[in-house]
Amino acid sequence: MKIPMRTVNIGGEVFRIPDLSKVFGKGILGIIIAIAIIWLLTGIYIVGPDSQGVVRTFGKMTRVVDPGLNYHLPYPIETIDIPKVMEVKRAEIGFRSVDPGPPASYRSIPNESLMLTGNLNIVDVDVSVQYRIKDPVKYLFQVRNLEQTIHNAGEAALRQVGGRRPIDDALTDRKEEIMQDTKAELQIILDLYECGIQVIAVQLQDANPPQEVDAAFKDVASAKEDREKMINEAQGYRNDLIPRTRGQAEKAIREAEAFRAERVTRAEGDSAKFVAVLLEYRKAPKVTKKRMLLETMEEILPSIDKYVIQTQKGGDAGILNLLNLRQSAGGSHE
Repeated sequence: MKIPMRTVNIGGEVFRIPDLSKVFGKGILGIIIAIAIIWLLTGIYIVGPDSQGVVRTFGKMTRVVDPGLNYHLPYPIETIDIPKVMEVKRAEIGFRSVDPGPPASYRSIPNESLMLTGNLNIVDVDVSVQYRIKDPVKYLFQVRNLEQTIHNAGEAALRQVGGRRPIDDALTDRKEEIMQDTKAELQIILDLYECGIQVIAVQLQDANPPQEVDAAFKDVASAKEDREKMINEAQGYRNDLIPRTRGQAEKAIREAEAFRAERVTRAEGDSAKFVAVLLEYRKAPKVTKKRMLLETMEEILPSIDKYVIQTQKGGDAGILNLLNLRQSAGGSHE
């Protein structure tokens, strides 16, 4: 069969091409052109702001495109994968979410959650791993069944970290350290596999001893809490008593210093007074003696009864007659 040809002038050059309108007819040619246009338009795609596009040409990765409106050659020449690189994904170890709630409900997976600690105890641990894509090419093509790989790696990292620590670390106040160590260990494993994954957080959802010994562990935890309570109370008592005692000691020291200063000052004053009296005594001994006698009598006499008796010169017989004046006068005297 001879195919009809027609002449076409392109850029001054003359070409002979098949005349498809004569081969298929103008109606069929229009349909073919429309299908070709639609096929070409299927290469238009949009990459969201939280995603990146990975273009494959005949199955081989050729380029990575950023968010926005883009175009690739239609299938089967090129295909596009658009993973969400900013989306935070989650892997659950030791449990599965049954209903997000509220209230949320979970199903335990004992063969994942039970693990051996460093002091050879068994602990039941539930962990959630949050991660996102950091390399879309590795995420898509490097590892098969990536979600299961992340799950298994997380379980292995948790068992490795838990196996180095005693059970009390997981049950009490070392949970944050376990989460940080597990995150670091898991990131090392995923980087070794070249998964293209960035671990954001490892969250310890729950940690309990096995049900068979749960009551005994609760008693131990309660005893530890009582111990901590008593220690805190003792610390509070010490913090209250020591400053108060120091204050009382400081007060006693200050009072003693004040008493010492008072006694020293008084002694110095008495000494100065005595020296002054001594100087006056040396100037006039008789006058000074008489003045001192009078001053002493002024201090003593106001507190006693006084009688002035005039007797004959050199005589004292009248004193005996006056000794009972108070009784005879009925308690009054002059």
